[in-house]
Amino acid sequence: MHPTHHWYDFALIEAPGFVRLALEGRAPWEFGASLAAKPLLGLAPKGDGHPVLVFPGLIAPDLSTLPLRRFLKGRGYAAAPWKQGLNLGPRDGVIEACLERLRELYELHGRKVSLIGWSLGGIYARELAKVYPDAVRLVITLGTPFTGHPKATNAWRLYELVTGHKIGAPEIHEPLRAAPPVPTTSIFSRSDGVVAWQCSLEKPGPLHENIEVEASHLGMGMNPMTFYAIADRLAQPEGEWKPFERSGVLSLIYRDPARKGWF
Repeated sequence: MHPTHHWYDFALIEAPGFVRLALEGRAPWEFGASLAAKPLLGLAPKGDGHPVLVFPGLIAPDLSTLPLRRFLKGRGYAAAPWKQGLNLGPRDGVIEACLERLRELYELHGRKVSLIGWSLGGIYARELAKVYPDAVRLVITLGTPFTGHPKATNAWRLYELVTGHKIGAPEIHEPLRAAPPVPTTSIFSRSDGVVAWQCSLEKPGPLHENIEVEASHLGMGMNPMTFYAIADRLAQPEGEWKPFERSGVLSLIYRDPARKGWF
């Protein structure tokens, strides 16, 4: 049996350095790239119309996920915002409101809901899928720090300031490491300037995988590589989930997420 790993075993994983943090300035260019790549993204797999609930990152509003939701609607999905204003962390009532939003979409469409969460929003997506798996089709997270050391990000101080919650309690962080009991994809970038990429690595398994993209943390939800990967994952027939296939030309675009090293 493999030993259990705790977040405090990852003390050597540090937050991204100054160079990667400075590269976060490319986020607007990633949005521009998604606009320029619109003809190519039009070749991405189309969906079956099922509902998709999208969660924004820390101190981000639904406006931040609008480009992604517009793309998803163009692919045929019923993409929906979380409708809770700025994401100021798991304050009282937030998780309950998220669960109610999930139930609302599930009952409205009569179909399971796919959950997409950007950064902190991915924590919500993962935890909701654990609480109400019967209503969730799959989970996709974007640069979400659900494992590793909780302070291996450049946003932990901001998180504490905004939420009033202290980072580091094992009883809080240990449960977050457990994967949801539904198909789950973690999209991450080794050049993420906010979250140490190792903190976004899911243990691969029959229902769990990682996809690496070249993106900033702040631009990941607007990046054309992310858009295509999400479309590919969502287009799979319900109950027939398979890991992302990097064969052919896709192997030139999406690098092996299991390779060793930073580059």
